[in-house]
Amino acid sequence: MRHNVKGRKLGRTTEHRKAMFRNQICSLVLHGRIRTTLAKAKELRPIAEKMVTKSRKDDIAARRLVRRWISDRTIVKKLFDEVTPRFLDRPGGYTRVIKLGPRQGDGAEMALLEWVDYTLEGEEAEAPAT
Repeated sequence: MRHNVKGRKLGRTTEHRKAMFRNQICSLVLHGRIRTTLAKAKELRPIAEKMVTKSRKDDIAARRLVRRWISDRTIVKKLFDEVTPRFLDRPGGYTRVIKLGPRQGDGAEMALLEWVDYTLEGEEAEAPAT
């Protein structure tokens, strides 16, 4: 029985899993959305939400806490300067998971993990008619 056992192992060692999540968080901050398996997206979502929540308090301690997960200073700067200000008035729920269906090769359930205010480049929000 799996009482009080949280999280998915994803067939990886702890170090490999943490490294994978670090890479995925960096890609999410850089690109705004990532395509991954549904299980990985569901595991990454709380980590990404915590990064944004910590970065809302823009001080040196918050930057150091975020740097534990994101080693690249330019990505940390982008998180604090570009991503987090979009969510200052939002109490939580900064990401969404969109299911894409099975992958062609092995049938793994695929998903998109993206920020809730993500829009495609070149696509602009429709202005209300006046």
